[in-house]
Amino acid sequence: MRHRFERLWQKLAAPSAPADLPPGLADRPLPVIWLLGKTGAGKSTLVRALTGLPEVVVGNGFAPCTRASMQFDFPQNRPLMRFLDTRGLGEAGYDPAEDLAVCRKASHLILVVARLDDPVQGEVADVLATLRRRQGKPRALVVHTGADLLGDAQERFRARSRTQALLDKAAGAPLRQVELALPRVDAIPPEAVAPLTQMLDEMLPEVALALAREEYRAGEPARWAEVRAEVLWYAGAAGAADVAPVIGAVAVPGVQAAMLRGLAGRYGVEWTRPRFYEFAAALGTGAALRFGASYGLRQLAKLIPVLGQTAGAAAAGTISFAATYALGRAAAAYLHGVSEGQAVPPKDIRALYQGALAQGRHDAS
Repeated sequence: MRHRFERLWQKLAAPSAPADLPPGLADRPLPVIWLLGKTGAGKSTLVRALTGLPEVVVGNGFAPCTRASMQFDFPQNRPLMRFLDTRGLGEAGYDPAEDLAVCRKASHLILVVARLDDPVQGEVADVLATLRRRQGKPRALVVHTGADLLGDAQERFRARSRTQALLDKAAGAPLRQVELALPRVDAIPPEAVAPLTQMLDEMLPEVALALAREEYRAGEPARWAEVRAEVLWYAGAAGAADVAPVIGAVAVPGVQAAMLRGLAGRYGVEWTRPRFYEFAAALGTGAALRFGASYGLRQLAKLIPVLGQTAGAAAAGTISFAATYALGRAAAAYLHGVSEGQAVPPKDIRALYQGALAQGRHDAS
């Protein structure tokens, strides 16, 4: 593992090292959530609730991608995911066939958004039925919004059951569902969408990790909250780089080096060789050796025909995602300590690394 750290240091310290990712990784595919629902169903409000962004940012952030469909990348400077919104569904004179075809091919998960006080969901059901005929059961989750608009619990139950039965029939199988009451405030608290984010954690883990809102008032956690999206972006690039045989052995250290350079710039700290190896030592030899051994085995597994290029590649991408995320989390804490002139105990660095590694492995698997 020391040799692995030495390779990482060489890439990090190289005077001609690129300031960003190895070629071809910056434009990797993003996980995409398709917001399917009628105008006024609460799709933009749902995006605000999930991302924590104010209304004006979300309202101005959607950009056209087809004649009537819009897309919103989050975060906008280094996107980790994309929302698609097919607008105009149910409006007179609008034929959504072209827009639906584009969204169907691009999306990884459909959030079917339906207001509890709107029983007319035939257009949405028609779309699900079309998707089922063309590609089988759609990967979809029904979000029943407006739980605060129907005060009576029995009325909410009847409305939800009626709409859910219609959508289940259209999809050809029962769909997972969640009921939300989104407050009419600009800063929607994370608790309002907690049931939805828990389901996303199971259905699209990388997105759930990107949407996790860690908000702190001061100190190191506050600075970590500021750079967390950037670390996740690099982790996604490392995972994408490590799905092809052999290429990951070259590209992943480059991605990690680019991430460490970027973090150093954010914290106003320079990586010197003594400082880098102090950080590497704080991570702990045991964990480092385990990761180094598994890394070599993963590259070998990817060379095995068929099995290695599917299961092996997927495992490699998952672990590289998790390891890069954990490396970034630990480096952020270390760099914060250096920038403040404070020593960070190695046990704290190791605890942050191990915790982030476990979280990354869960959320990328």
